[in-house]
Amino acid sequence: MNPSVEILSDHRAKLGESPVWSERDSALYWVDVDGQSIQRLDWSTQELTSWSMPGRPSCVAVTERPGVFVVGMGAGLIEYHSATGEWVELIALESTEGVRMNDGRPDPLGRMWIGSMDERADDAPDFPAGHLFVVDRDGSHLTFIDDVATSNGLAFAPDGRTMYWTDTHEQVIWAFDYDLDTAAATNKRPLFDFTSIDGKPDGACVDQDGCYWVACVYGWSVVRITPDGRLDRTIELPVEKPSMPAFAGSDLDTLVVTSISSGGRRPAAPGQPDAGAVLVTRPGVRGLIEPMARISL
Repeated sequence: MNPSVEILSDHRAKLGESPVWSERDSALYWVDVDGQSIQRLDWSTQELTSWSMPGRPSCVAVTERPGVFVVGMGAGLIEYHSATGEWVELIALESTEGVRMNDGRPDPLGRMWIGSMDERADDAPDFPAGHLFVVDRDGSHLTFIDDVATSNGLAFAPDGRTMYWTDTHEQVIWAFDYDLDTAAATNKRPLFDFTSIDGKPDGACVDQDGCYWVACVYGWSVVRITPDGRLDRTIELPVEKPSMPAFAGSDLDTLVVTSISSGGRRPAAPGQPDAGAVLVTRPGVRGLIEPMARISL
């Protein structure tokens, strides 16, 4: 039986992404990429705050400093101060026009993993030209994977020893052994082949059982995949383009899912009043506390 699905707020994003629950703030944050904003919802009062950004933010991470965030934007990472609207560039990662930052999140120790997407036409001579990067806490960075079309699905197992990632274009969820001491991701192996189900893999998160929840963009659903690669749950949603799930609330038992309306290269089909909303459901499992980004230059 499909659990009930509700709408979290009246806000409708053009391209909603990167929901992040902050236990410290009792608030949910997410970005509207094409709306060029970060949204903040106070969980107790339901008050919504919107911060305009100087570009297209792709992902947001909470830091140890209240009101200060690490944000994927444009060609790299910025540090954003919500109280003043000030921002500083932390690091530039891409140099190809038409390639921008996309999905990203901190590892359990605060390094930032972030990937890019190639928004150019598929017939561009060097398509795809995106990458997957890891940015260490001192700002040093490495390119981990080349020739990426749309980097997505970054998440870590509860013990931090497995990392998950996908290139939406390839439609395969990959698992890696992850060394927390060195940030080395090795033993790349397929977890799940998305060509067997509707939609394509987008953003993701992991629950306390170690299962991987991933949004099925174009597939009207979010699915749960076990650590051994079995699809064991599908939650149908009232939007064609869900983009990323996250667990929220004081007990981390509420699954929130961002979605897309008019944004992106192919907007959602008409006749979807909930497109762009943050959707809410209670799947009967709990999530993990989101790590903070600890990038210090």
